[in-house]
Amino acid sequence: MLKFILAGATAALMATTALAADFKPAVVFDMGGKFDKSFNEGVWKGVKKFIDETGVEVMEFEVTNETQREQAMRRMIRKGATVVLGVGFAQADAIDKVAADHPDVSFSIIDVSWLDRPNLRQYAFKEHEGSYLVGVAAALKSDSGKVGFIGGMDIPLIRKFACGYVQGVVETRDGATVIQNMTGTTPSAWNDPTKGAELAQSQIDRGADVIYHAAGGTGLGVIRAAADAEKLAIGVDSNQNGLAPGKVLTSMVKRVDVAAYDTLKDAMDGDFKAGVNILGLAEDGVDWAVDEHNEPLLTDEIREAVAAARKAIIAGDVVVHNYEDDSDCPF
Repeated sequence: MLKFILAGATAALMATTALAADFKPAVVFDMGGKFDKSFNEGVWKGVKKFIDETGVEVMEFEVTNETQREQAMRRMIRKGATVVLGVGFAQADAIDKVAADHPDVSFSIIDVSWLDRPNLRQYAFKEHEGSYLVGVAAALKSDSGKVGFIGGMDIPLIRKFACGYVQGVVETRDGATVIQNMTGTTPSAWNDPTKGAELAQSQIDRGADVIYHAAGGTGLGVIRAAADAEKLAIGVDSNQNGLAPGKVLTSMVKRVDVAAYDTLKDAMDGDFKAGVNILGLAEDGVDWAVDEHNEPLLTDEIREAVAAARKAIIAGDVVVHNYEDDSDCPF
């Protein structure tokens, strides 16, 4: 009996090893690099978790200009990639073309929901819901009643962050105002911390004392400028509270790490399914971050108000406007 058990275990091990040998995952990070302390780095955390748990090597490429996206995907497939993860909406056209040309390869993309390929999984997030929560916190923490928002590239997705934040602010505090700026209209807007600091200082000069950024690497300048001026910043995508402890009120976290990990793990396990996954508060896809770095900043009033807002949004009692639905923000 023992030899049959050992033989069965050996066969299972050999099958698993063969499967792992045939499985070759790849990820294409977007502008800003995988250590941008924000969106890309959130994805990297999910990839790293997968690597640490499975020991499987993941091919990587960090885009530095727009022409590299499609080239990188095709190069990875030539190297045997069986699943390719694209990071960010800017990779939509590239992944759509490559997925069409390679129907036997699985593809996944984060921040896209409008493509239609039978071998493509898409992840989109309800950033407006998470932004509403940090808007509630900003409105209650502000001494001046003036808060700020700094976006990266001026696109509908970032307007979606801004509008949810504004709604959270104005529905929490009568008379509160939100000063808004976008960094630019090209991809370089994601990686310009100097410009981020300048915009933040301009908003501070106009009275803003809490500034939320949705600007990738540019946001590092926003956080630095707010901290230098003894004001507060709000981080985005990854938990950025620790970048300036005591000076980051909170961060609107977007669980891109989960999307990355699930993509690779499902593909390895043979459970990969195409389609669109939309993650909001109810799905734990977005939230605000509370840790040892910002806990002293959060009053009971703020905690209770954010908890109440989360509950109301999930229940449908508060509907957060989605800018992408009509290209308008009514607040």
